[in-house]
Amino acid sequence: MYKSFLLFFIVLASCTTPKSFSEKALNDTFITLDGKSIQFKEIIEVNKGKKILVNVWASWCKDCIVSFSGLKQLQIQYPGVVYVFISSDRSVFRWKKALEKYNLKGNHYYMSKGMDSDFGDFLNSNWIPRYLVINENGFLDLFKAKRITDSSIVEALKK
Repeated sequence: MYKSFLLFFIVLASCTTPKSFSEKALNDTFITLDGKSIQFKEIIEVNKGKKILVNVWASWCKDCIVSFSGLKQLQIQYPGVVYVFISSDRSVFRWKKALEKYNLKGNHYYMSKGMDSDFGDFLNSNWIPRYLVINENGFLDLFKAKRITDSSIVEALKK
């Protein structure tokens, strides 16, 4: 009985989602539109006191592109939310070209190491798009949503 309880507890603990970012993820560096480096913790700090929806995407990702119309609807419904787009594109050129093409409004950053970065490791996912919601205190209210239509996104934005 004890072994069964212990196994259940270990499985349950491994399934829990993080409520805060790892130090490595916070210290990971991204590229801004003007070519400067910025750490993820700076992105959070600049927007502290505001709800943040993070969209991890790439221009080559069909699911990412299809989701933009739904994301733009969220931007209309929740104008007080900060929208952070993190691209795992293969080049800065493709990233910037896609931003122009899809007219994405928000704060844009490029992951030069893509998903093979400390931030990518923290996400523990090989799938994009990926959506996270960070609350006004910098903690994760939503860690893992793969579709813009996921009801947990709206639930987290309403908190």
